[in-house]
Amino acid sequence: MRQSKNNSINIIVVVVLLIVIGVGGFIYLSPQFEQDKPLIKFDEKKEFWNLKDSLKVNISDESGIKYYKVIYKDDSNETVLEKEVLKEAKNSIDLEIKAPKLDMFFKGENVSIIIEAIDKSKWNFFEGNKIEKEFKIKIDKKSPIANVISNSFAIRKGGSAVVVVEVKDENLKDAYISFNDEKRFELIPFYKENFYISLIAWPVTIEDFQRVNLVAIDKAQNKSLTKVPLYIRKLRVKHDNIKISDNFVKNISINVLEKSGLDVPNDIKDIFVKENKVLRKLNSDVVEEITRKFMDKDLLSDFSIKPFKRLSGSKTVAGFADRRHYFYGGEKIDEAWHLGMDWASVKHAPIKTTNDGKVIFNDYLGIYGNTIIIDHKLGLQTLYAHTSKSNVTVGQRVSANSIIANTGSTGAVFGDHLHFGVLVQGIEVNPLEWMDRNWIRTRITDVLNEAKKVINSK
Repeated sequence: MRQSKNNSINIIVVVVLLIVIGVGGFIYLSPQFEQDKPLIKFDEKKEFWNLKDSLKVNISDESGIKYYKVIYKDDSNETVLEKEVLKEAKNSIDLEIKAPKLDMFFKGENVSIIIEAIDKSKWNFFEGNKIEKEFKIKIDKKSPIANVISNSFAIRKGGSAVVVVEVKDENLKDAYISFNDEKRFELIPFYKENFYISLIAWPVTIEDFQRVNLVAIDKAQNKSLTKVPLYIRKLRVKHDNIKISDNFVKNISINVLEKSGLDVPNDIKDIFVKENKVLRKLNSDVVEEITRKFMDKDLLSDFSIKPFKRLSGSKTVAGFADRRHYFYGGEKIDEAWHLGMDWASVKHAPIKTTNDGKVIFNDYLGIYGNTIIIDHKLGLQTLYAHTSKSNVTVGQRVSANSIIANTGSTGAVFGDHLHFGVLVQGIEVNPLEWMDRNWIRTRITDVLNEAKKVINSK
């Protein structure tokens, strides 16, 4: 009898244990009792806050978020920015946290954003998994100092100008000159700390002049815009009608496309348009990328440049900003700007540099053929295209009057000549300005000298 009773107790114990183990296993393995805490993603690069922009936060959890709270805290005070108990749990929540309306008691510059979140898991005695994370952030509501010190008084379409500015902010993130909010020109340190200089251009491809701005942005996204005062001058455009022959397309266009690694269309018109429009754009992009990447950005205390000289003994066969209209079989098929000076003399004529500089490009470049680009500092470069022979290498420093190459007919041309281009941070500008001693003095040199006087007086 006693043995039977003991057996019954043992069975009951085993059953209870099995039930406990089963229930425990169910709780442990069931998705309803998952133990993973919610994830909180905050922009880790957000070190500063101007209290104007929203802070972006994402809270996520597989079982769903049922509650969250966001707290703003300084050294001695705190306030709740957002708090919500969700009627229906969500797997992911994107928050745009707006700045609090702070009273006089909130004066701290170093604050914390504290985020709490609880999921709908039944773990933790049905309370759910809870997470709390604190993110340190600095308050910066002050916009950068951004002043124009001196600048060229005017700019012509297709031409250049110089600007000297003062930019200062202990948390400065970025500063540059913008043209019509379309083109960006980098600033180069000038003369003394917090002062910068930039050559800018009015690209001939941009029809209307709207505004040139000095833009300065700090790490809290405070932004300063200062207008650069410029008078504008019109550009006289010459229009040329050019007939395209089968011979040119078969012997020049196809060869240039193939050497550039592009597929060649079947139709004569399509071949020329691909070379003249598509490849031209690709080549221009390479020029701008290379010059911006490798231009000298070291501190400048002075800048001296001699007027560039025409190829010795040459004749000008094409000018800057000639608007070329291309016809095939009486039909207009394309048009393009000619952005440089074409000079022709004898075959394989020696090409000399007018100014010192550093070679930053020397390679085959599609429509330009064999091309050399030399950087002269201040974001000013010169381009020598269609060459037949090169005497320089990338990285080499060349002095004035050095023979760097010989003229040729490489690229999208028939005859031997030099295409000479002047670039401002990769944008082709009117070479005639940079060949004019008086223009260089009044538009560039005098502006720098005036800026130095202003800087010295501060």
